[in-house]
Amino acid sequence: MALIEVEDLGKIYQTGEVAVEALRGVSVSIDTKECVAIMGPSGSGKSTFMHILGCLDKPTSGLYRLDGQDVGTMSRDQLANLRNHKLGFVFQTFNLLPRTSALENVELPLLYNGGSAKERHARARERLLQMGLQGREHHHPNQLSGGQQQRVAIARALINNPPVLLADEPTGNLDSRTSVEIMAIFQRLNREQGITVILVTHEPDVAAYASRMIHFRDGRIVKDGRVTTPRDAAAQMAAFA
Repeated sequence: MALIEVEDLGKIYQTGEVAVEALRGVSVSIDTKECVAIMGPSGSGKSTFMHILGCLDKPTSGLYRLDGQDVGTMSRDQLANLRNHKLGFVFQTFNLLPRTSALENVELPLLYNGGSAKERHARARERLLQMGLQGREHHHPNQLSGGQQQRVAIARALINNPPVLLADEPTGNLDSRTSVEIMAIFQRLNREQGITVILVTHEPDVAAYASRMIHFRDGRIVKDGRVTTPRDAAAQMAAFA
């Protein structure tokens, strides 16, 4: 079943008198429970595409449906609600509040939902536990390693149980071993919880963990294929031990 449907998507940025065509007639569908890597060189349109999927930017033309809903017809408040409940975001730079504890960072999306502080604490603690961060709840980002910060960011992205996780270069600031740890988490979320994972990366080694690769160039999709045997991050982690 198609969770994400994009038809003839176009995006033009106006910089002064110059029009830059970032996306050109992109059409693609992504099914529930897929794990997709979006690849391409700098300027290929992959980040613009991710921003539109995440409702962080609007296309100039074309149609985008998320879970059957036409995103283009939504108001600002409806888009904010969609982002909060249907989409989880993970970024290369973690985007954690520096003067806020891990627990408080994870709780942040829940502040828009109402509910008691006790309930927020409990849900945030549960997500941190799932990320192997028990005992780190009251640490600030500067007291955590890069891998731990990214796991806090993943816990925050999952706090509202979104069906889609969008990850923009999630291993870009991490060493090789930590990158494998993060990809093992994404694979587990995809395989065991059925979360649709879409990650932007320029690294073929990271894309190899996905079950589908979509390649962008010059604002167009130039290749879209299934991966017969994705690399298994958990098995690679076991080999490190």
